[in-house]
Amino acid sequence: MSHCTRITSLAFASALAWTATAAEPAGSSSQTSSGSSTSPTKPPIAADNASAGAGDANAMAQAEKPMPLPLHEIEGNGGIFSTLSAYLVNPPRNGEPVGRPSIGFGYINMGYGRDLVALTLTETPWKRLELGFGYDLLNLGDLPTQIVAQTPPGPQIGSTLGMYNANARLQILKEDEFGQKWLPAITAGIHYKYNDSINQINNQLGGALSQIGLSNNEGLDFTLYASKMLTFLPRPVLVNLGGRATKSVEIGLLGFTDQYSFVFEGSVVVLVTDKFMLAAEFKQQPAGFTSTPLIGKPDNWWTIDAGYVVNPHMTVAVGYGHFGTVANHEANGVWGITTKWEF
Repeated sequence: MSHCTRITSLAFASALAWTATAAEPAGSSSQTSSGSSTSPTKPPIAADNASAGAGDANAMAQAEKPMPLPLHEIEGNGGIFSTLSAYLVNPPRNGEPVGRPSIGFGYINMGYGRDLVALTLTETPWKRLELGFGYDLLNLGDLPTQIVAQTPPGPQIGSTLGMYNANARLQILKEDEFGQKWLPAITAGIHYKYNDSINQINNQLGGALSQIGLSNNEGLDFTLYASKMLTFLPRPVLVNLGGRATKSVEIGLLGFTDQYSFVFEGSVVVLVTDKFMLAAEFKQQPAGFTSTPLIGKPDNWWTIDAGYVVNPHMTVAVGYGHFGTVANHEANGVWGITTKWEF
């Protein structure tokens, strides 16, 4: 990333923080309206995503712990497994000046000796600003062996790829803000990604990755998400719809191209009970490079997930995923697990 781009990204992140402070009206509450968590019209997943009435101020003076939703997605943002939500993670509770941190862990088994481990951390210092960090470690499985087994034999490469994600997300609109019950929550984000291994592997391959368009080891993503809880159905249904501008390939695990692509992603979550939920996700994947027999063209991702709220601090989720071609093999019919703890 150029020096100019770094300055731009830092300025953008500073603007997010300033806007979050300026946009928060005095006396505003957490992200949703208060109410019974057993009522389908005021589900617990939305319990901190809209403004509470003035009459609730005294009753809610003491900090109360809402349900630990949304989950952590694998890049260190509030979301599901691989997609985001406009809801923010663990915002300040009523009576608290700042939010508390949340930590998470994720694991996906992709087959052929490949797996992905994700360590995530978020902090929501103000009610409209979420800061997140994610570390993703991809085990390349038998890819290094297949490169050596080529004719003529290829070079030996590293067996893992590590990626760092630094995220800042600003909630532009809270759900139902200004007394408009039809308004979704809307959140914009900027996401810096750094792959600490891809340049080394590119050098080991004699620049082969650069020749097919995987020429960078870092990039900036920009996201815009809208989330709305539908409460007129037999059970609450949360719809998350978003767009992303990105240069990343396989979320940056295989590097970054020179040109931005604009992709769609989203999810639908059904609260079967107040603690058990089912979700389906779709995440469009850009290509932007020339595929080879050992670095195949990416396919769109989709997952089916089940999550459970263990207690007011902890969630766990399992997922079945279809990730298409990831490097040298398909990763379809794979499984994963995530968990999150909110302090």
